Amino acid sequence: MSATIIDGKAIAANIREDVAQQAAKLAEKGWQPKLVSLSVGDVAAAELYVRNQQRTAESAGVEFEARNYPAETSLEQLTGIIQGLNADPRVNGIIIQRPLPDHIPVKTFQKLVHPLKDVEGMHPASIGNIVYNDLALGPCTAVAAVEILKTLPIDIEGLNVTVIGHSEIVGKPIAFLLMGLGATVTVCHHMTRSVAMHSRAADAVFVAVGKPGLVTGEMLKPGCAVIDIGINRVDGKTVGDADYDSCKDVAGWITPVPGGVGPVTVAMLMSNAVHATEMQMNHYRDAFARTDF
Repeated sequence: MSATIIDGKAIAANIREDVAQQAAKLAEKGWQPKLVSLSVGDVAAAELYVRNQQRTAESAGVEFEARNYPAETSLEQLTGIIQGLNADPRVNGIIIQRPLPDHIPVKTFQKLVHPLKDVEGMHPASIGNIVYNDLALGPCTAVAAVEILKTLPIDIEGLNVTVIGHSEIVGKPIAFLLMGLGATVTVCHHMTRSVAMHSRAADAVFVAVGKPGLVTGEMLKPGCAVIDIGINRVDGKTVGDADYDSCKDVAGWITPVPGGVGPVTVAMLMSNAVHATEMQMNHYRDAFARTDF
C-alpha cells in the first residue's frame, strides 16, 4: 500500500484559524500583532518567501510590513534599525530574510533581535529554551515538523525516531522537542557510519540535510512516518531530501515537497507572532504595575 500523504496545507489552515482568533482578541485589547520583515541586498532571492509570509499574515489577522535596504547598508546601520524596532511597542516580531550580503554575518544579525520579538525562534536564547522544554518562541521549521508528527495517529511517547541532519536551527531542536515529548531519538549526521541502520529501526524519520534523494525506501521501516524538511531544486522542480517515489511505497505517512512542512512553518511563524505579542503585552503591563507614579 502507498503511504498516506500528509496535507501540510490543511494543517497550516487549522493553525492560521486559531491564530486569527487569538490575534483578534489581542487587537481588541489594543495589541494588534505586527511583523516587520527585513531584506538586505538581493530582494528577488527572498521575494517569494516574503510574499508567502505576507499572504499568510493577512489571513491570520497579523499586520505585515516588508522593509528593503540596499546591499551596501552597513552592519552598524542595520544594528540601529533593529534596535529601533526592538524598542517600538507597535512592532511585535522581526523577520530576517536570507540571503544577506557577505559583510552581514547572519548569526550576528539574528542575535540583535530581542528574544521577545524573535518570531523565527533563531536567537540563541530561543533555541536554548528548548532544552528546558520551553516552547514559547521555538524555531519555526523544527516546531512545524514536530507539529506534523503530532497530528498523526501515533503515540509519540516511547517512539523510536531518527533525525537525519543536526543543524542548530532544525535538526538539533527537533531532537530536543521530541525528547521532551517522550520519544527515543537518534541523530545522524555526516560522520554517522550507517544512516540506513538507524533509519530502518525508526518509527519516524525526519530528514533535513539539503541533499535530494538522500533517503530511499530501502532505508525505511515499513509503515513509518517520513517528515521531509529538505528543499532542493532538481531539473526545475522543487523536491525534498527523500526519494518520494520509493519512500511512499514503504512508509505509512509521508510529507510531500512542496506542500508539506513548508506551509506549516509559515503558519508557525504567525503563531509565534501572536505569542510574542501576548508576551510583550504582559511584559509592559507588569512593568507599569511596578511603576510608582
